[in-house]
This record gives sequence, structure tokens and C-alpha cells, in this order.
Amino acid sequence: MADVPVHGAGSAADGIPSTVGRLLEGLARGDPAALDPLVAALYEELRLVARRQRRRWRGDDTLGTTALLHETYLKLRQQKRIGTESRDHFLALASRAMRHILSAYAEQRRTLKRGGAVGHVLVDLTTLPAAENAHAGDVLMAMEDALRRMEASHPRQCRVVECRFYGGLSVEETAAALALSPRTIKRDWAFAQAWLKRALGEML
Repeated sequence: MADVPVHGAGSAADGIPSTVGRLLEGLARGDPAALDPLVAALYEELRLVARRQRRRWRGDDTLGTTALLHETYLKLRQQKRIGTESRDHFLALASRAMRHILSAYAEQRRTLKRGGAVGHVLVDLTTLPAAENAHAGDVLMAMEDALRRMEASHPRQCRVVECRFYGGLSVEETAAALALSPRTIKRDWAFAQAWLKRALGEML
């Protein structure tokens, strides 16, 4: 199993921003050799995104920050072509990969049913009694089901959720990643929160 390229002395992370831009261009052209140095260059930022996901859990350390980052790296490597346009866009793609990894993980944990609480998910979007008391896997699976419904009818808002909720990107970073204005991101984010709260309230 391949290892996640680690930021270190002499790595691509020591280069100037144009190095990241060149790697992004290579990745967009379908050059698989560009992924490892790009991940190394953005390692700390990717780790921060993964750490934000871990903070949404308590009481379950099975899927740690490093494990989530590693699984994300492997998922990205499996793609034949990664059409990324910028640093923020790449982070958005990584956030989307984390969404699917967490969903699969939650489904697996729920299927195993080995007893005991797996913990709770700290979901700012779901400040509902039902969500607060629900099994972590149930909440994440409900989130995934709701997002699939949102994606079918409101795909842009779904991408905003992936960036802001799963990736922890700021309004400005999300705007850059999705090539939208900050005002549109704020509007979509407000809409998405209300939509998901209503949907999760019906499911949990």
C-alpha cells in the first residue's frame, strides 16, 4: 500500500507557489506523477481538512486524522484524471473524497453493530435533539442520503456543503474553488443549512 507523501526537507512544499501551479497543470493534463509532489506540497493543508473532520467525532478513534488523509490520498490516486484548476479546487476535490470515505466508513460501522455507542458526530448543520442523540453512523449516513437528494436537485449547493462542511474551507476559499462569488457562496450556504436541517429532521 502506498504511503501518503509527507512534507519534509527538500520536498515540493519548499518551492514557490508557481511549483504548485505547475503540478496542478500537470495533474489536469492527466500526469499521474504530479499527484505525489502536489500532495506533499499541500500536505499540511490537507491534514488540516482531515483534522476538521475528526473533530466532528467523539468517542471513536478508529478512523484517525492520518488514516482519513491516507484513504483520501488512495482515493485520489485511483482516479485516472483529476481535472483541478487551482489549490482551492484541489482541496475541494479532496473534501469530496473525504465525504465519500466517511460515508462508507459509517455504513461499515453501522453494519458491524458490535454493540456500544460509537460516539456522536458534532454536526453544526444538525443542531437537532434527534441528531444529538443519534448513533454516529446513523447521522453520517443520514447526511449522505440527504446530500444525495440535494445533489440531484441542487448540485451547486451540494458542492458548497462539501467545501464548507467537509473541507472546512472559508467562504472566500469556497468561492475560489467553485468559481463563484462570495455572495453566492453565503447565499447557497444559508440555503443548504436550512435544507439539510429540514431533511435530517425528517430522517432522524
